[in-house]
Amino acid sequence: MANEIKICMGSSCFARGNCENLEFIEKYIKDNNLDAEIEVFGARCENICEKGPNIVINGTIYNNVTNDKIVEELRKLNE
Repeated sequence: MANEIKICMGSSCFARGNCENLEFIEKYIKDNNLDAEIEVFGARCENICEKGPNIVINGTIYNNVTNDKIVEELRKLNE
């Protein structure tokens, strides 16, 4: 079963950095040949805009997401 990464595409999260986070995640997946292991998709607003940008990985919500936080979680998926 593939891991799932859901990226909030609400205007607040997107403006706060999920645009860049999406690009970073896609590049990481491609560079590490993880296409078959990780499914990435967008989501509507999670209604926690003040904590954004928000990303959900395998059901766990991550708030105030940065590239450093993302790479840490992506490495865990790659273990």
